[in-house]
Formats: sequence, C-alpha cells, structure tokens
Amino acid sequence: MIEKLQRLILNSPNLRPITMKLIRKFQIGSYQKRVVLGAVERPHYGYCVYNAAVLAKRLGYERISVLEFGVAWGHGLMNLEYHAQEVSRLIGIEIEIYGFDTGAGLPKPKDYRDLPYHWQEGFFRMDVPKLQAQLKKAKLVLGEVEHKSKDFFDKYNPAPIGAIAYDLDFYSSTIAALKMLEADEKYYLPRVFCYFDDTIGTESELYNDYTGERLAINEFNQSHNNIKLGFPYHLLAKRFPEMWHHQIWVCHFFGHSRYNDLIGAERPS
Repeated sequence: MIEKLQRLILNSPNLRPITMKLIRKFQIGSYQKRVVLGAVERPHYGYCVYNAAVLAKRLGYERISVLEFGVAWGHGLMNLEYHAQEVSRLIGIEIEIYGFDTGAGLPKPKDYRDLPYHWQEGFFRMDVPKLQAQLKKAKLVLGEVEHKSKDFFDKYNPAPIGAIAYDLDFYSSTIAALKMLEADEKYYLPRVFCYFDDTIGTESELYNDYTGERLAINEFNQSHNNIKLGFPYHLLAKRFPEMWHHQIWVCHFFGHSRYNDLIGAERPS
C-alpha cells in the first residue's frame, strides 16, 4: 500500500518535485532506491558510480576506479567519496577514487575553443592542504592534465575505470583528458559511464558543438573507430527528464575483450 502510494506521488507532475526534494533532504528510503530515483546529492555522480559498479559486478570484477577531472574546491570529489562508500557497501565491490586538477585554478585559455569570454585563468583555485585534510579516500592527482594523463597509469596502476566525471571547462583540457581513453583495455570496463559538466549552461556560456567539451567529444568520436562516446537514450526517454540526463555519455570500447560478455538474462523467457 505504501509503495503504491509512493508511485502515485512520484508519477504526479505536481507532487514529484517536492517529494524528490524531501527524499533527498531526509534520505528517505534505501540508498539504492534513492540513487535509482535520482533523489541524492549530485544524482549524476550517483548514477555513474552505481551503474559502473553494477556492470563490474556482473562481469566479475572485484575493484573499479572512478575519476573526476576538475576538482576545484573538492565538493564533487567528496561527493564521489560518499557515493563510492554507499555503492561499495551495496554492491560488494571496492572503489578507488582519483581527482585530477592543476591545483592552481584554470590555466590560460588557448583560443576561442576554450571559451575565454566565460572562463579566465585562475578560476577555481584549490586550497590543496585544506582539501587533502578533508578527503577520506580519494587521491589527488595534481598538475596539468596534458602531463598527468601520460604517467597516471604507470604511477597509480588503478583498478579498471568504470566512471568518469569531466568538469574541465576548456576544450583543450577535455581533449587531453579524453586521450587517456586510449590506454590499455585492462584499465577500463568495456563500457564507462561519463558525466560532462560543461555541456548545457546558460545564455552566458552558450555551449555548442564547435567549442568546449562538446567539441572535444565530437572530435574524439570522429578520430576513433573502436571507442565512441554515446548517449544513454533510456535516460533521455524518461517520463520526468532532468537536466543531468543530457550530460551523461557512455564510453563504448567496442574492441574490449569483455565488451560482448553477456550481462543480462541467459535467455529471454
């Protein structure tokens, strides 16, 4: 009876928004139900971490990694720690967390593709000692992404990556981070859940397919035959769409040795 009432409320266009806020604020119900509903803080992070862990578990992995590019003051990275802790407990899989940032704020925009009319050098400068003291599990990877992307795997030997959050603002930084997807397949699940922050915006940013993160995504897809970033259309088709549904991509490694492994039912009934 209670579950039926919940469904009726959540399917009401008028009641759903306030109900979702209450569920999120007071953490009503299990974490699993809340993350599936999107009634958690940073639901896009919860979605990516949760679904990456589910996929990994079905494929028999014991550990995965989640990455955030563009840490700034660390709010997102600390939120990743929360979701990783909840998901690890729920799914029974270990989750490593890595956060990439210059530590000195945004670098100087290289050209119009980095949207210098909106972003400037030094924005989002990090207080490194303060953030280090606040982090419980996540590891900071400090330095220019162009340089760190080259030695990250050798230095940290991360568990297979299942989720990545890109919040780099610039085209140039995003395209450099995407090059990490070219690493050996052992460092990735066959499908990786990705969130791109700077792809919607407002009348100020005016994000488009020819600058910023969207250009980086498009160029990456054009230059790679066996690795593609695509939309999860099931999110876009939801009855009550959220803005973050349009900021999720899934990276498909078509050449991955585990890509074709069955993860659903053995045979449809």
